[in-house]
Amino acid sequence: MSAGRAPISSFMTRYSLLDLVPVVEGGTVSQALANAADLARHAESVGFTRYWVAEHHGMTGIASAATAVVIAHIAAATRSIRVGSGGIMLPNHAPLTIAEQFGTLDALFPGRIDLGLGRAPGSDQRVARAMRRTLETDANAFPQDVLELQSYFADDGQTGITATPGAGAKPEMWLLGSSTFGAQLAAALGLPYAFASHFAPDALDSALAIYRRDFKPSAFLSRPHVMAGFNVFAADSDAEAELLASSQQQSFVALRTGNPRQLPPPVAHYRDTLGPQGNAILDHVLQCSAVGGPAKVARGIAAFVERTGVDEVMVTSAIFDHEARKRSLSITAAVMQDLKLAA
Repeated sequence: MSAGRAPISSFMTRYSLLDLVPVVEGGTVSQALANAADLARHAESVGFTRYWVAEHHGMTGIASAATAVVIAHIAAATRSIRVGSGGIMLPNHAPLTIAEQFGTLDALFPGRIDLGLGRAPGSDQRVARAMRRTLETDANAFPQDVLELQSYFADDGQTGITATPGAGAKPEMWLLGSSTFGAQLAAALGLPYAFASHFAPDALDSALAIYRRDFKPSAFLSRPHVMAGFNVFAADSDAEAELLASSQQQSFVALRTGNPRQLPPPVAHYRDTLGPQGNAILDHVLQCSAVGGPAKVARGIAAFVERTGVDEVMVTSAIFDHEARKRSLSITAAVMQDLKLAA
């Protein structure tokens, strides 16, 4: 059990979805965006709380680079699920630009927009230069940008500029992280915190402990609120789920070895084809995962929640076949609901 939290007395954990809007091999961006809208409608129908997309650039297998535009597309296709960013990489943008974009989204879809903010570039130095932004090395740059963005939404006059749209908008702001830095900032500002344990699990326990220990109540949040990423590949059998998971496994190995690609079709017994280096990569990066049929997935999610005490599990998975991905979400939702009933 992680330090700094009380034992779980009942299972009240929400479940949400992070979608990188994958472009599959042989597919198109148009198809990926259409699938995202369909997946969001399905997630809404089975009880997911939020649907987030993430900002990545220069990657042929991810179609969510224009993140605010994709959020508008998803929100227009759904009715009630919260839709947002997991996240907007703030070093890439002027805070005023993000205030205007998310002020517009909030006006279009009031009460449904989340603004998750990260400090990684979501790219490399070449892409950063192409975006006309210089990546700051000053550790204070990101906190200052977050405060400036909050000022535009509050319309408190500190910047001397009224963001239109933006002033008075109320997107739900989150800070994201894969280290303890984001945890410290989220605690200091009294904001909800999301940890990227689905691909960067090393600092999960320490970051959550710091966030809970140092949290200062704010006008936005009275007590700590934590979400953590968790890979879920669910199917009717363990063997089928292992097959589905091989697409994301191939993508991770390709990315970590400097060869990012579109999402490939599944390969049976893929891990048997890897050498020690490839298997070590997957063992490390996918520590926070559940792959299997309903019973195995239930055990994996329950253990993760017991370990972390998170308020929300941010489910993520890249599955080649769209219908199989929807089935995975259905099984995950049923598992989460059964865990709540059994608590």
